[in-house]
Amino acid sequence: MAFKRDIVLILILAVIVLFQIQTCESDINIADFPHGFTFGTASSAFQYEGAVKADGRGPSVWDTFSHKFGKISDFSNADVAVDQYHRFEEDIELMKDLGVSAYRFSISWTRIFPNGSGEINLAGVDHYNKLIDALLAKGIEPYVTIYHWDLPQALDDKYDGWLGTEIIKDFANYAETCFQKFGDRVKHWITFNEPHTFATQGYDVGLQAPGRCSILLHLFCRKGNSATEPYLVGHNVLLSHAAVADIYRKKYKKIQGGSLGIAFDVMWYEPATNTQNDNDAAQRAQDFQLGWFLDPLMFGDYPSSMRSRVGKRLPKFSEAEAALVKGSLDFVGINHYTTYYARNNDTNVIGTLLNDSIADSGVITLPFKGRKAIGDRANSIWLYIVPQGMRSLMNYIKRKYGNPPVVITENGMDDPNSIFIPIKDALKDEKRIAYLKGYLSELLASIKDGCNVKGYFHWSLLDNWEWAAGYSCRFGMYFVDYNDNLKRYPKQSVQWFKNFLKSTK
Repeated sequence: MAFKRDIVLILILAVIVLFQIQTCESDINIADFPHGFTFGTASSAFQYEGAVKADGRGPSVWDTFSHKFGKISDFSNADVAVDQYHRFEEDIELMKDLGVSAYRFSISWTRIFPNGSGEINLAGVDHYNKLIDALLAKGIEPYVTIYHWDLPQALDDKYDGWLGTEIIKDFANYAETCFQKFGDRVKHWITFNEPHTFATQGYDVGLQAPGRCSILLHLFCRKGNSATEPYLVGHNVLLSHAAVADIYRKKYKKIQGGSLGIAFDVMWYEPATNTQNDNDAAQRAQDFQLGWFLDPLMFGDYPSSMRSRVGKRLPKFSEAEAALVKGSLDFVGINHYTTYYARNNDTNVIGTLLNDSIADSGVITLPFKGRKAIGDRANSIWLYIVPQGMRSLMNYIKRKYGNPPVVITENGMDDPNSIFIPIKDALKDEKRIAYLKGYLSELLASIKDGCNVKGYFHWSLLDNWEWAAGYSCRFGMYFVDYNDNLKRYPKQSVQWFKNFLKSTK
């Protein structure tokens, strides 16, 4: 009798364990997300399209920068990238098979205006019309980024691009042309991708186009001023967005029914210690990252910590400009990948040496506490996997900014690209699957907290050319064989994401 009872108990335990395993394997379910929640993948023109001289396209600052010796880690360029310009129909079939409902891509400014302004290049317009129509034919909603870093070289030559106030008029003209040509079908617009990144990386440390800085007495960059130029760029970006939003709301929104946002790059920052100094440092780190751009858009001015620490080097909004900037967002785009520790910079030795916008915050941000990393590292040296940062960030935005509509416009991780990794092994991206599970679970938890999140875009559909890292890393769910006609192969994460998008309770 006791033996039979033991057998029954063993069977019950086995069922419980099996149930737990199944629950663990399907611990995140699309049915748990709000009705109408958008799932998609993201890309950018310069990283995907290639065909840099096709059909009248003009050069951008990234064309120039990537062809300079030593600027790209693997000495590559994006002349071909993954050739989506010619293969977009093939890639849309991949999206359809994956099951996503939206695709975020950017328009190349120099395909529409080869010189940044002047005569419209109709061949470029025709290409994006074909791309948009092909997406809609497959039931995939276009989310269009108007500017994803590829500033026309002609405007950089003419008035130093984002440093000149002339850019506001030229960008507004370009954006309005996009509304005129594509706005009857495009309902989701992102004016800028990561203004904080291109302001600091392009005009402070010089690691990205156009490569301006004054660090170490111009030994690294031939021109620039790291103490002032990032703030001028950021200011002109905000005024440009506001001008475009004003045009859209007055002339196109009522007819076209679309919305405008910006995609911000946002790390989450955890205080390195529970001291007041480090708690304040974590807040300043956020002020000098997200707050730099979102505070003016929500409140009409820069964060007080920036005003006090940057002083006269930080431009001021006139009353009319502040009124135009404030409230000019319909949704907040968030590009979130990782979380760092923030520690108060007590000595400010770095600030004295660099005299730049990064040092102005008075914060040291690192992914380590002592020798212990904040999480498992992906391939990129900066990308550590810390899923709970997603929930913390969403709740921060809810609290500070009044719970605006949020779209996760980028989230993902990379694997290494190595000639020593066979394709069959490169397709086994278990770490990416774990990353997706972790970050989507924390995103769902934030929604249950009451955060107003409307969509999620994974970076990226395909392996691609990754700016200064070139082809050295792979962010895609589809493997691109750079040695065999850019053939696309699904990684294991494709099947996981397909199953997730088809899942039901």
